[in-house]
Amino acid sequence: MGSNSDWDVMQHAAQILADFGVPYEARVVSAHRMPDDMFRYAEQAAPRGLKALIAGAGGAAHLPGMLAAKTVVPVLGVPVPSKHLQGVDSLHSIVQMPKGIPVATFAIGTAGAANAALFAVALLANEDATLREKLLDFRARQTEAARAMTLPPAGGRA
Repeated sequence: MGSNSDWDVMQHAAQILADFGVPYEARVVSAHRMPDDMFRYAEQAAPRGLKALIAGAGGAAHLPGMLAAKTVVPVLGVPVPSKHLQGVDSLHSIVQMPKGIPVATFAIGTAGAANAALFAVALLANEDATLREKLLDFRARQTEAARAMTLPPAGGRA
């Protein structure tokens, strides 16, 4: 993430990964305040065996795009809500990547962080049958939870 203030959102990605038993690291690697460290991190991602980078950033939100410019490891961008523009600025920054440097961009905030982690799990599940089964079980539980949802009768009638 670009700042430790992004953790409120990004912890939702970490929790999903932990729930699936996927090892991860959570770090602050600021595109603006520590660009050399960020470049090193991106350049070492593939040699270290990382399979995806989930990059959360707010405001100018350059982190996902700059990471993508320096690695071929897939980058999943999460727009973090900003104080004044509620994350719309972050979304626009991340989603408007130039042709040739893709960043998969997710929803603003906690839903985006969770979905980025689930997308990473799906990527990994292509090569891991155990993880694929966990993902299928997760999806089945979601389906059952939705089927169990009820609403009050319309107009008070049963």
